[in-house]
Amino acid sequence: MWLAFAFLSAALLGFYDFCKKTALKDNAVIPVLFLNTLFSTVIFSPYLLSAEIPVTWNVHRFIILKSCIVLSSWTFGYFAMKHLPITLVGPINATRPVMVLIGAMLIFGEQLNVYQWIGVLLAIVSFFLLSINGKKEGIDFRHDRWIYFLVLAAILGAASGLYDKFLMASPADGGVGLSPIDVQSWFNLYQCLMMGMVMGWFWWPVRKKSTPFHWSWAIPLISLFLAAADACYLYSLSLQGAMISIVSMVRRGSVLISFFVGAWVFHEKNLRSKAFDLFLILLSMIFLWLGSR
Repeated sequence: MWLAFAFLSAALLGFYDFCKKTALKDNAVIPVLFLNTLFSTVIFSPYLLSAEIPVTWNVHRFIILKSCIVLSSWTFGYFAMKHLPITLVGPINATRPVMVLIGAMLIFGEQLNVYQWIGVLLAIVSFFLLSINGKKEGIDFRHDRWIYFLVLAAILGAASGLYDKFLMASPADGGVGLSPIDVQSWFNLYQCLMMGMVMGWFWWPVRKKSTPFHWSWAIPLISLFLAAADACYLYSLSLQGAMISIVSMVRRGSVLISFFVGAWVFHEKNLRSKAFDLFLILLSMIFLWLGSR
């Protein structure tokens, strides 16, 4: 059951990336990100009133740390998404499950079976090939700052994934024992407050000298798809037997939707050479499913 929610989360993330790319086109990044956190907070505000988390520093310090990690990852990721092809963002983001896999094995002692290892290795190869294809589009991986932004976003995202497992695990297993919906509700609120301060201090004073902001209906859709994807993701981790390494890898299957969006909507290049790589991604998802049944 936990793997089914992981696959659903992956599909929703693909539409989330599409909406994000659409909203960021010729638009100011910081206000788009702020509105994303604001709408997400509104979506989960009913749960804040009935949250089971006690309002104590000993508990909320863990959620505040998660908010800092995720918001940093989003900031780097949003800037990278604006300036890079969506068919390239997905593959580099896919380094995240590899980082999570290594961390899960070292920290949580998770073990993969043969099918799961085949799925992981196929995904690594396919994502690597997709990254190579990005060079055909004139992007210098060694000197392009947006590539570095994307790598930083992936590293921070991997750290957040490992941290989620710690937050959801019961105290008997060495975790905090928080419920997924409580964590999601509160960390959205903290992110909104943090992003509001960033926008007020850094973007608002220079807004007339930088890229102007314009409204797009893709902005609230970012929050809707992300909220649904995160809800499925966190619920998956809360189920017995859930493996953070596999959940994170499956979520990267969202690159399949990103590919079709890039081809159909954004008319991006080198799609034929990327088709085989996407086949390997799909094959890796099948092996992950077989290994987790």
